[in-house]
Amino acid sequence: MDTQAEPAASVADIVKQVFSVVLVVAGVVGFYYFSTDHSFVKEVGLLYRVLGLLVIVSISVGLLSTTGIGRSVWGFILESRQEVRKVVWPTRDETVRTTLLVFAMVFIVGLILWLLDMFLFWGVRLLTGQGG
Repeated sequence: MDTQAEPAASVADIVKQVFSVVLVVAGVVGFYYFSTDHSFVKEVGLLYRVLGLLVIVSISVGLLSTTGIGRSVWGFILESRQEVRKVVWPTRDETVRTTLLVFAMVFIVGLILWLLDMFLFWGVRLLTGQGG
């Protein structure tokens, strides 16, 4: 990743960011407004409300991608994809063996803690005279 400092955001970028947030808020408000009976259009179908919200969010994301922050986020996503491709993933057999080992260790530690708790409880009862 680049270690350079981010340049100051321009006024146009700030306006785009604010407009994108306002657009998404208006889309969410519209989504819920058109689901109620008091709207001028009675019960707009859920499909149309979801599609409208998706269009508004897509426009907002498109608008945000033209800003400096949007370009840097897109660059980060592309670099992340390259790093994920470099990862050596375990085989299915290694995954199954590791999972079974984790289950076995959890069971063993749970058993040890249960035995410790049982003996400590027995000792406390013996010391307090409640054990009979």
